[in-house]
Amino acid sequence: MAMDAHEIERMIKAALPDAAVEIKDLAGDGDHYAATVVSAAFKGKNRVQQHQMVYAALKGNMGGVLHALALTTSVPQD
Repeated sequence: MAMDAHEIERMIKAALPDAAVEIKDLAGDGDHYAATVVSAAFKGKNRVQQHQMVYAALKGNMGGVLHALALTTSVPQD
């Protein structure tokens, strides 16, 4: 069963409450998404650490019900 975009957003926001999250279904199949996540929690973290924080928020669903996620992360611009 595929993962819903709203569920992905909910899980990310649960772990990163201040995050601005945008999810796009790339293939229309519920398996291939692109996510843009902007959060102050990423401040001082490198890109790999930022992505690890998002993957941790997805609680092991990557590679399972969520097949592919193209991820863009950043801190808010002042």
